[in-house]
Amino acid sequence: MTMPTPDNAPHVVAADMFGRPLRSLRLSVTDRCNLRCKYCMPEEDYVWLPREDVLTHEEMATLTGYFTDLGVDRVRLTGGEPLLRRDLPRLIRLLVQNRRVMDIALTTNGILLADQAEALFDAGLHRVTVSLDTLRPERFRQLTRRDEYARVMEGIASVARAGFTGLKLDTVAIRGFNDDELVALIEFGKRVQAEVRFIEYMDVGGANEWSQQKVLSRAAMLTILTAHYGTIEPMPERGAAPAQRFLLPDGTTFGIIPSTTTPFCATCDRSRVTADGMWYRCLYATAGTDLRKPLRVGVSADEMRAVIRAGWEGRRDRGAEDRKALERDGLRVGGLIGIEKLREDPHLEMHARGG
Repeated sequence: MTMPTPDNAPHVVAADMFGRPLRSLRLSVTDRCNLRCKYCMPEEDYVWLPREDVLTHEEMATLTGYFTDLGVDRVRLTGGEPLLRRDLPRLIRLLVQNRRVMDIALTTNGILLADQAEALFDAGLHRVTVSLDTLRPERFRQLTRRDEYARVMEGIASVARAGFTGLKLDTVAIRGFNDDELVALIEFGKRVQAEVRFIEYMDVGGANEWSQQKVLSRAAMLTILTAHYGTIEPMPERGAAPAQRFLLPDGTTFGIIPSTTTPFCATCDRSRVTADGMWYRCLYATAGTDLRKPLRVGVSADEMRAVIRAGWEGRRDRGAEDRKALERDGLRVGGLIGIEKLREDPHLEMHARGG
């Protein structure tokens, strides 16, 4: 397969029906994970994507090239757990060759990070985000149903040693579970030179036992943190970045992603490609576009770009706002997608499309 050459290919910034540009691509490299977090993968067994359908590194780099021809300049590698994908540095080296990709980031649970951090840095990865929902080993085991807390801590420590800067720690804030650890997590972030981002608990699947009562809102988080730190100042907005950033009196920054109570659909410039090439224009979308089939039958680069451009220009998705409207009207009951439907189509699971 021949990769597109971005310097010679046409370059436009596609915009959707609401004028939102195509800028950010979340590329899932595997649907597999080595944890079973209750808010993401609460079941022990899942219907996995067929191995033969999973894109090769070259296919992923080729698809990314078509997206960058249409405006994408930021790529985030996700999963599942992306470090389970064999020889991930090779994919990063392919992506680095695309001069239109200005930022390559990775979101990981950190378990395998200590073993791979140096190779990832040498390959050209720019930034790392580690998911960390608790600093208590017993809670970690309760949430993930795995005893891997020590390896996650080793992974976090390896980031700076490998040469990375700008480490972020993502915490799903859940009322009644880890809402008493917000301060401790920020203090931990100071020690490891990381910015903590608290994420409101989102309704992202039928099996995760989400309920509104478990949502710790942005306002509630700020109340807790203000009681400890004093005055907290909001920082200027950064375009389409999902996190709202704040400044503590000592200069420490942290972020809150309030997707549940304050959706950011109006500025969302993200789309997602699953490990087997299904393209979703919204985290909450229940239908996507199969890019693997045309890619593998040899559809031309121009035709591939046309498919992606048409898909984005026809985008009307505002999934989080739609869910918020259901809540407002008293119609938001149960999970987003029923468990039986999830079992019928693994693409509907959030771990398959990169969260």
